[in-house]
Amino acid sequence: MGEPGGRLVEWVRARLRLHRETPVAAAQMRWVVLDCESSGLDPRRDRLLSIGAVSVEHARIALDSGHSVVLRQDAASAADNIVIHGIAGSEQLGGMEAASALRAFEGYVAGAPLVAFHAAFDRSLLERAARANQIPFRHVWLDLAALAPALYPARAARCKALDDWLDAFGVESLARHDALGDAYATAQLFQILLPEAARQGAAMLEELLVVASGQRWLGGG
Repeated sequence: MGEPGGRLVEWVRARLRLHRETPVAAAQMRWVVLDCESSGLDPRRDRLLSIGAVSVEHARIALDSGHSVVLRQDAASAADNIVIHGIAGSEQLGGMEAASALRAFEGYVAGAPLVAFHAAFDRSLLERAARANQIPFRHVWLDLAALAPALYPARAARCKALDDWLDAFGVESLARHDALGDAYATAQLFQILLPEAARQGAAMLEELLVVASGQRWLGGG
């Protein structure tokens, strides 16, 4: 492993010391898989509308532990945006106050690593909203949009979006563009990638994050 990868591992280990002292197999951990809906496609400017999340514990989705919240907006998003995510204007105007919603989500996460597909988008939305409400929000993130092609390079040319990867593995998504539905679909993809990562030599959390960072390429199928 080269020096950049080594620096990443040290950073991850330093973060994990906040919660544990010994390395933990990724498949034995609790992870929170999430998805956010927004008022547009620019996370630097558009508003966070909703958060959906599910817990994956010991590589199993905890079906009774879903978390879903719509954040209250001063004005509803545009009609063409509502068509995409289905959060009606009345729901947006009557949602939970942002600070309370973010604190509730932070309590649900409880220090677990976060998983998303194209995680930079969700991370930017959440961190910007947290800053605006003066809520600390610093977590370890795993991006499945980076991990999946690292594990399956032969599929990477034809699999770009979440739907592509779900179709490739025969995962049916019943509620796309609903935050909780997308989180559940992403969690199913995560369940597929975890054992493959372990098979290719990335069984530990630090190793998984290094692979997803692009610092180390593994053989794939």
